[in-house]
Amino acid sequence: MARKEYSFYPGCSSERKASASNYMTSVESMCKTLDIKLNEIPDWNCCGASIGYAEGGELPRHAMNARNEALSEKHNAGQDIVATCAACWLGAKESQERIAHSGELLGDIKSILSEVGLEYEGKQKIRHMVEVLIEDLGYEELGKPVVKPLDGIKIAGYVGCQTNRPFGVLGESFENPKYLDKLVETVGGTPLEKYEEKVTCCGGALAFSEPEKSQVQIKKIIESAYDHGADMIVTPCPVCQMNVEVYQGQINKKYGTKFKIPVVYYSQLMAVAYGATAKEAALDGNIVRATQLEEIAAKPAKK
Repeated sequence: MARKEYSFYPGCSSERKASASNYMTSVESMCKTLDIKLNEIPDWNCCGASIGYAEGGELPRHAMNARNEALSEKHNAGQDIVATCAACWLGAKESQERIAHSGELLGDIKSILSEVGLEYEGKQKIRHMVEVLIEDLGYEELGKPVVKPLDGIKIAGYVGCQTNRPFGVLGESFENPKYLDKLVETVGGTPLEKYEEKVTCCGGALAFSEPEKSQVQIKKIIESAYDHGADMIVTPCPVCQMNVEVYQGQINKKYGTKFKIPVVYYSQLMAVAYGATAKEAALDGNIVRATQLEEIAAKPAKK
């Protein structure tokens, strides 16, 4: 029996060969070391994310999230729902809150889901993976499996919007959340605690529709990391990771900069520190290669 078990909502971006599949691979490696079992919700659907806020109205988006919760309640009863994607976590948590505070919305949701043979209770907690790591295990426990500390690597912790506002991580400041800094320190890296762009929005979906606006934001995020001497940026959000990594070339062309900084997930840092190979930490999925992590992954573990 695993140390911890959770009802797992992967989200679209973490599917195999999707944009954040490297995130999922590294999470699986990290969880294997920590003895965490993720029980995937059968037949889960998209949370709606950005598209759900468009012309279709709120009900379809809330119904999509409620369906996932109902499936979780049916198949993984008694387990907290855990998401790795910030948008999935935020969307599911928001829907649960709104449904809980509106009798009319609750009635609509129950009616909709009854047509497909599902019942909605909305009683399972919805949590981001970083919440689980910090609150259920704690930094001391997370540090125990480290066999390849990330010595000498200076890392800027970029939290972004969705894991910070409006819900955030328990006990963390909205203006200056420290959990990524603490996770970096836990695995032996050097956190850049004075990095001031850690909660700046990357522009999200604006990167597609209005790239000139989004890229102004992304430039600030990267530039600050360089100014503080960062070797890489770490984030808990697939959209943040994608935007800050893949648009560096376009920003360089537009502004005459020479950005080429790796943007990795916290789970990749942890997987490498726990002794995973570069492949097991999915470092081959990064566009800007995190060569320092690859070098550590290739070294023998410290005894």
